[in-house]
Amino acid sequence: MKYIRYKTSNEEEYVGIVENEKIYRLKYSSIIEAISHQDSFKDTYQQNQHDLIEDVKILVPVNPTKVVCVGLNYKDHANELEMTLPSEPLLFMKPASSVISTRDTIIYPEDTQKLDFEAELGIVILSEINRHNNDDFEIAYTLINDVTARDLQEKDGQWTRSKSFDTFCPVGPVVVTDINPSNQRIYSKVNGEIKQDSNTKNMIFSPEQLVKYISNIMTLCQGDLIATGTPPGIDHLNKGDTVTIGIEEIGILENYVE
Repeated sequence: MKYIRYKTSNEEEYVGIVENEKIYRLKYSSIIEAISHQDSFKDTYQQNQHDLIEDVKILVPVNPTKVVCVGLNYKDHANELEMTLPSEPLLFMKPASSVISTRDTIIYPEDTQKLDFEAELGIVILSEINRHNNDDFEIAYTLINDVTARDLQEKDGQWTRSKSFDTFCPVGPVVVTDINPSNQRIYSKVNGEIKQDSNTKNMIFSPEQLVKYISNIMTLCQGDLIATGTPPGIDHLNKGDTVTIGIEEIGILENYVE
């Protein structure tokens, strides 16, 4: 199922199911709450009121305490960079303040001259996971654009500043359950032109391996996000560009740059 958070013209916020370009409103206050009750409504949700997606403001699907990111997690990307495959995941983080929704604007900071996009499969943490309970866990999936000030990344030698500007983490528009995350076409476009085009089967570390590894280090809270790395073909953005991130069974995340 595809879950969405949205706001209507009366400024009320809702959670719904997306199906055939329509939103079917649910009674729950969050996507994670809705997913926890999925079995009880999955055959009856179409009886609820619905709105066309074009008629609503799509909101960030979850409110993470942190976004944990993985570097160099695609074999074809490592080959592109002529780098040896890592023996364990390379981690960095983005602050929650960088998160925006689809259709929101990415702000091009004056501090950088080289702004890049990175298409990534996002993992959504559905309940708290730590080293004591990470043998069995439930997760869902979304889209993430790991926007990066590449020149600042190269200048600083560590990645915090380059990854952390406000608006540098577009997420959404939906959270999806019941898909195979390890065999999905993943791509990016800038102004309609394909830039990245790969498959999540090229990941070095699977989503399950990443959750296990990261939760052995830090507690993953409900609503936290993991950005699982990007395939080859990263390129630069300019003011006025529209950048689109797509994953086969999830959907499209689209943002404008200004």
